[in-house]
Amino acid sequence: MAKVLGLVAAAAIVLTVVLLSPFVLEEMSGSKGVDWNRLSQIGAAYGFTSAIVSALALAGVAVSLIVQNRQARAEQIQGIRSYYLELVRLELDDMALFQPVWGHTDIVEPEEQKRHVYADLMMNYAWMGFEIGTIPESLLRDMLSGMFTGEAGRDYWGRARTSWIAGSSGSRIGRRFVTVVGEEHARAVAAGPPAHSPRAPSPPPTPAAWASHRWRTSAGALIGLGTGLALGSFLRNRR
Repeated sequence: MAKVLGLVAAAAIVLTVVLLSPFVLEEMSGSKGVDWNRLSQIGAAYGFTSAIVSALALAGVAVSLIVQNRQARAEQIQGIRSYYLELVRLELDDMALFQPVWGHTDIVEPEEQKRHVYADLMMNYAWMGFEIGTIPESLLRDMLSGMFTGEAGRDYWGRARTSWIAGSSGSRIGRRFVTVVGEEHARAVAAGPPAHSPRAPSPPPTPAAWASHRWRTSAGALIGLGTGLALGSFLRNRR
């Protein structure tokens, strides 16, 4: 935007100088009452320069409109993705309730489902940064190389690759993004097996289950004690 405004300002200054040049020349020559018809003929020689300046000014306005249109488009995309982020947050809060709305999935374990959704958020973040230029290709490759060293990242791309290709094929930047992701995924697969995702620890027993376990233990001890006493009494009576 600063470059555009500078270009427009320069064009305006040049145009002003061209328009005022006859009067400046008259003052410098010190002559008064000159023939304006002759000056008009001389001024016609400035027509080519004036046309160039007008074209530059028009180009500056066109560039300014293009920049404003891109900014408006970026704001619209940002609004849509923010709304998508809110939907994903709702899904993460209660996977069992909201996940079936997205359709059937072959991911059974809740922990794996959450990893898949989180990987999708990471990929969308990388795509948005790459699209607007805040994440260059070198940084994108570094992010993806770390993501695809793990089992969760590779599983995500294996499931989501088709949808990403279909959704990004309409723009040059989108096709380049998918190409970079595919290259980094292939490089990670060729490097060796992935690091397995850690399993979630088993939840602690509930108070009711703990009380039931203690009751069974106590009952077993009492039964064993009673059996031992009965067996001892029987043996004494036999003697």
